[in-house]
Amino acid sequence: MTEPLLKVENLSKYFYGHRRSVLKAVDDISFHIDRGETFGLVGESGCGKTTTGRTIIRLYRPTAGAVAFNGKRIDGKLSKEETKAVTSKMQMVFQDPIASLNPRMTVEEIILEGAYINRLYDTKEEMRREMERMLDLVGLTREHATRYPHEFSGGQRQRISIARALLTNPDLLIADEPISSLDVSIQAQVLNLLNDLRRELGLTILFIAHALSVVKYFSERVAVMSRGRIVELADSEKLYSNPVHPYTKSLLSAIPIPDPAIEKTRSRIAYDYDAHGYTEENQPQMREVSPGHQVMLSDAEWERVRQGEAV
Repeated sequence: MTEPLLKVENLSKYFYGHRRSVLKAVDDISFHIDRGETFGLVGESGCGKTTTGRTIIRLYRPTAGAVAFNGKRIDGKLSKEETKAVTSKMQMVFQDPIASLNPRMTVEEIILEGAYINRLYDTKEEMRREMERMLDLVGLTREHATRYPHEFSGGQRQRISIARALLTNPDLLIADEPISSLDVSIQAQVLNLLNDLRRELGLTILFIAHALSVVKYFSERVAVMSRGRIVELADSEKLYSNPVHPYTKSLLSAIPIPDPAIEKTRSRIAYDYDAHGYTEENQPQMREVSPGHQVMLSDAEWERVRQGEAV
């Protein structure tokens, strides 16, 4: 067994507000991502997906837990050399391409910013050649380099964001809902682009999304998040064919089927967190219901699953 590229152990990120109020955005989650794998992180808005990605890439400081990248802890204080290694080998594509691109910079300046900061290339000519190669990779032309972000469509802006992320030759790409702000017709193009780049460049991708249908198409393993915690983690096919946690079942039931006759007869499964009846003495924990398939269950729920009953 080779060591995972990314290993997250008991990661928590809390935000503290007025009068000592605490928002547990990410609460004690653990998972790993193997090299070359596409790992999906899915859940409704506000469940902690984006905070997880931002904490991994060191935009937020974790409250607790550990993050290891390429076999080294990166959640604590790092030297300049270590910081450079992390920032160049781990990149993020943000949800909103308009907000993540500086409107005062040209496409060339945007893409090359990371190379300048990390001093990745010896000459300007070498940097420009790499920039042009990235534009070619994401389906843009070299003439686009002198334009500004407002001159492009949403899909083209996201391609610019991807080119910027790829210029540093990263091992891990964190894609934070990269298609949610795009038209449906453009979403498939960006997904296909990411798939092609993953195969061509050997990328490892943490794919964050709220649409399970998209994650099924794109990811090999999927973790489902709810209220800051991972409630189910399994291979993509196993998760879709045999969901165990009620929240996962609720998400799957909300996926529309492109057949009006079938859609009329379908019923949605409502999820009620209070129905679990968790208490301080009966807190859930991750249990392996089958090889590679983990579910957040209390003792009572675990006993029902072992007996073949639904949670």
